[in-house]
Amino acid sequence: MVRQLTVRLPVALAEELEKATRRLGRKRSEIVGMVLEQFLEAEHAERPIERPAILLGRIETGIPDLGERHR
Repeated sequence: MVRQLTVRLPVALAEELEKATRRLGRKRSEIVGMVLEQFLEAEHAERPIERPAILLGRIETGIPDLGERHR
């Protein structure tokens, strides 16, 4: 199933899109779809700043917890 979407673009962006359609030999809808897919993939991708949070508390060093017997 395909859904239709109407998009309003500034003139400069619309002209660039038209150039891309000629250069790539694709329809406007194909190019917009490809760009939108890339954007959404990037939005769902793990951000580098979030990686350390995933690792917190998961690394085993073999050293006992110094907070238990600190003296």
